[in-house]
Amino acid sequence: MPPTRVIIDTDPGIDDALALVLAFASPELVVEAITTVAGNVPVAQAARNACLLLEMVDPHPRPPVAVGAAHPLRKPLCTAQDYHGEDGLGELSHFKTEEGIPRYPEPQQLPATQPAPALIAEIISSAPGEIVLICLGPLTNMAMAIQAAPTEMAKVKEIVIMGGAIRVPGNVTPGAEFNLYTDPDAAKLVFTSGLPITLIPLDVTERVMLTAELIDTVVRHIDSRVTQFVRDTTERLFGVEQRRTGYAAIPLHDPLAVGVAIDRSLVSSRPLHVEVETGDGPAQGITIADRRPIKEEWKKPPNLQVCMEVDAGRFMALFLERICRPPA
Repeated sequence: MPPTRVIIDTDPGIDDALALVLAFASPELVVEAITTVAGNVPVAQAARNACLLLEMVDPHPRPPVAVGAAHPLRKPLCTAQDYHGEDGLGELSHFKTEEGIPRYPEPQQLPATQPAPALIAEIISSAPGEIVLICLGPLTNMAMAIQAAPTEMAKVKEIVIMGGAIRVPGNVTPGAEFNLYTDPDAAKLVFTSGLPITLIPLDVTERVMLTAELIDTVVRHIDSRVTQFVRDTTERLFGVEQRRTGYAAIPLHDPLAVGVAIDRSLVSSRPLHVEVETGDGPAQGITIADRRPIKEEWKKPPNLQVCMEVDAGRFMALFLERICRPPA
């Protein structure tokens, strides 16, 4: 079976960066482009982080990085730099080599001149039914692409979205997940587009946890640029989670979305009608799924495939195997 051609729309972000590492370590995928959106960090920082990641993993050929939306469709941008670090990657500037040189110098790759929504629509249109979009951040770029180029976007094979919370609490408010809360208006537009969408909500992503113990027992013993990056970028975040939750463990939200693109059997999903609350009150960004036990004809038709169960052990084994591959 030929590899799946993907575009990864992202706002790196530590777990976004780990998702990109997984994608480039997986022969099942070919990354056609990385597009960046404001979310965890401002969009310029997101593009810089994507370029830094590409220089570290050094794929051949190297996909373009396109800069997308700098702010949500309607509401002000609120980043998550208090969680991910000012640079979005756990303050990598603090790490130096034995010679005192920055371990992660500024990337030399420059972003593409084409805006992200236009590049997304162009790649999809050039390969009808072949491209899977993996959305790891707010859905602003997706919404803009659908608005500007609906005919081209209709040729997408599938959109895999990390976002939402169906039966579990939110992670940025008591009810809302960060990506959809950051731009609920974009999420509403994407969810009502009629395009084929698979949603990877907190219900499954919070069951796949990278722990400090796993780093110490598995990752630390492999000497490669990738494992060094994984250790460095997660070090600060384990401390944040220890203080916040009492556990030195990081949910692998975005890597699981990439995992689903690699191997759909890692999750089980069900068709549901899902709406996003766009009002300004405390319910802003909440995902409302119609799970009522009534006949389907009494409900609105499903608009998403929603992943509700995950084989956490098998996904973690895949993730660790891919990031711990010794250098060639």
